[in-house]
Amino acid sequence: MDLTGKAALVTGGTKGIGFMIAEQLVKAGAAVFICGRNKTELRDAVASLSAHGPAGGEICDVRNEDQVRMMIAECERLFGGVDILVNNAGVGFFGKTVEETSGEMFRQTIETNLNGVFYCCRYAIPVMKKRGGGYIVNISSLAGQNAHPKMAAYNASKFGLNGFSEALMQEVRQDNIKVTYICPGSVNTAFGGDSPSDSNSWQLQPTDIAQVVVDLLEMSDRALPSKIELRPSKPPIK
Repeated sequence: MDLTGKAALVTGGTKGIGFMIAEQLVKAGAAVFICGRNKTELRDAVASLSAHGPAGGEICDVRNEDQVRMMIAECERLFGGVDILVNNAGVGFFGKTVEETSGEMFRQTIETNLNGVFYCCRYAIPVMKKRGGGYIVNISSLAGQNAHPKMAAYNASKFGLNGFSEALMQEVRQDNIKVTYICPGSVNTAFGGDSPSDSNSWQLQPTDIAQVVVDLLEMSDRALPSKIELRPSKPPIK
């Protein structure tokens, strides 16, 4: 796919992995639309992206189906459609057993990491079909295939996302819509209460994930890497 002039929508695009993906896409020539839940962070992120090319954004909680529907419509109004959807918005509550996890924590995790992806895909796919095809990239995790204690809610959401992505890939491939899910290992961001730091420089960086996304999009139309696993090359020896 030639990214020049393509309309890309990145959820959770105000910081971390999402912002870096959005930045790399706009630098590659795409018009980028992002969403987030914090008005100040959204304004600042859109301003930063606009220095490189066409960018827009909207406040949206992907757990809310109506908000997602309106966000997709606004992206279509602003940029003429949606060619690329990157489902990056996610949450995680770590270090708690199932007994210690509240119902609200569990619901928020599933509704953001799984329901939100469903809503975005449901409303973006018809728009992509009108454009003759597109590409959906779901940001998952190695925690979607490797279970860990005190991460049950997050594991459940990402295991579900992986299965959803594989089924969706088979549904829409004949409509010229590709679906890939990316499973990163440890990434040096503030996600889940972590703090980006030099001491964690062995971890993947948001730029690594963004590079994979751009590489996928620019791959030949005949090739579909439906799943990508990405790990730190040299983690500390335990």
